[in-house]
Amino acid sequence: MNFSETLHTNPIFELIARQADALSVPAYVIGGYVRDLVLKRPSKDIDVVCIGSGVELARAVGTALGVPVNVFQSFGTAMLKTADGLEVEFVGARRESYRADSRKPIVEDGSLEDDQNRRDFTINAMGIGLNRANYGELIDPFDGLKDLRRKVIRTPLGPDITFSDDPLRMMRAIRFAAQLNFDIEPDTFDAITRMKDRISIVSAERIADELNKIIMAPTPSYGFKLLYHAGLLDLIFPEFVLLRGAEFVDGKGHKDNFYHTLQVLDNVANRTNPAKAAPDPETELWLRWAAVLHDIAKPATKRFDNRVGWTFHGHEDLGARMVPGIFRKLKLPLNEKMKYVQKLVRLHLRPIALVKETITDSALRRLLVDAGEDLDGLMALCRADITSKNYEKVQKHLRNFDKVERKLHDLEERDKLRSFQPVITGELIMETFGLKPSPAIGELKTAVREAIIEGTVPNTLEGAMPYLLEEGRKRGLEKVS
Repeated sequence: MNFSETLHTNPIFELIARQADALSVPAYVIGGYVRDLVLKRPSKDIDVVCIGSGVELARAVGTALGVPVNVFQSFGTAMLKTADGLEVEFVGARRESYRADSRKPIVEDGSLEDDQNRRDFTINAMGIGLNRANYGELIDPFDGLKDLRRKVIRTPLGPDITFSDDPLRMMRAIRFAAQLNFDIEPDTFDAITRMKDRISIVSAERIADELNKIIMAPTPSYGFKLLYHAGLLDLIFPEFVLLRGAEFVDGKGHKDNFYHTLQVLDNVANRTNPAKAAPDPETELWLRWAAVLHDIAKPATKRFDNRVGWTFHGHEDLGARMVPGIFRKLKLPLNEKMKYVQKLVRLHLRPIALVKETITDSALRRLLVDAGEDLDGLMALCRADITSKNYEKVQKHLRNFDKVERKLHDLEERDKLRSFQPVITGELIMETFGLKPSPAIGELKTAVREAIIEGTVPNTLEGAMPYLLEEGRKRGLEKVS
C-alpha cells in the first residue's frame, strides 16, 4: 500500500523528504500518525524516525521552515512546531533493553526493524517511507494494517516481553481499546492478567495520565471493565472495586453500584445538549471524575433497615471527604479541580429533592447559592445519575429535571444568585456597630445571608441594612454615628 497521494496533501512531508535526501538520511513517519492516517482520524503529532541523526534532520527542516527547533540532547530527540499547529518530533532509530526493576530503557542506535520491534502495539508500529526512493510506501512488518481492519490491539513481539519491558503498556492497551472501540487480542489480554503486578514499578503520575484518557474515551465504561477483568483496577483504584456487588436480605437488594457508576459515567460522556456549546475538555474531565466518585462512599455507609431495606445515608458527605485522599493517592491535582469534583460529589443528591411540585423558592435559591458557577455541571451529573432498565421511568425523571432547570433558570434571571455574594460584609458589620473581630460578626453575616436566600430580604444595601440593624438590636448592638 502506498500513501504518497495522502502525504502530498500536507507539505511538511515533502519538505522532510527533500531534507532527508539532501542529508542522505533514510527517514520514516511512524507510529500514531500512521495509525490515525489509516483510520482517517485527525492528528497533530508526527513522529519521524531516521537511520542516523534525528537532531540533524530536525535542524535542517527547521531552517527550511524558518521555525525554532527544540533539542533534547540527553534523549537524542528534537521537536519543532509548524505554523499550522503540527508538532513534529525527530529521533534516530533505536534499540531498547530493560532491567526488571525499571521501565526506563537502555537505548542504543538501531535499525528501522529494531525501532519497530520496540513499539507497543502492531497498530503503532507501522511506518511510511519519506525518501524519494520509497515515498509513501507502507512498512508494516507486524500486520498492523490488518489489525486496524480487524479492530484488534496486539503486541508486535510476544506480549510477555512487551509488558515486562514497560508495564505501562498494559494500561495503554486498554486505553487504546477504549478510545478506538477495539478488542484486545486474547493472548495479549491474558498476558495483562498474568503480569498485572508489574504495574507496581510504574509511577502514579503515568498511571493517572492513562486513567484520565480512559475516562475521556467515548464509552469510558469499556475501559474500566477491561481494567477490572484484567485485575489492574484492584491494584490502581481499589476504592472503586469496592462498589461492585449487590447484597440481598429478606428479598430486599440494592443495585450494583459498580455498574451503576459506570452507567452514570457513560451517560455523562454521551450527553447531548444542542442548545449549548461543546464542553471544554478540561472541565469535562473533572465532571467525569465527579461521576466516577459520586457514590464512592456507598460501601462505607451501607446499612440494612428492616423497614426500608438498604440505605446509604450520608454517602454524599463522606464521599466528598474522601475525594482529596483519592486525588492525592492517584497524583491528581489538589487545586480547584479537586474542589470542583468534591463539590459535585457533596451536592449530587440535592437536585433530586427539588423535583417535588411543592418545592419552595428558598430551596431553589439555596441550591443556586451552594452550587454557584458549577450548577450546570451538577445538573449534568444528576441527569446522568438517573439509571434504570425501565425506559419510561428514566424519561419521567428527566422530564421532572426539565421542570427544575426551568425554575432554577427563572429564579436566577430574577435574583442573580449564581455568583452570590452578600452585600453585607464582615467589614461593613464592624464599621456599622464599631466592633472588633468577634463571633458576633459571623452570626450577623449568617443571619443576613439566610434572609437573602429565603427571599425575605433583597441582596441590596438599601434592602439589607435595615434587617442588619434589627438583628444587631436583638443582640444589644447599636449603630455607631
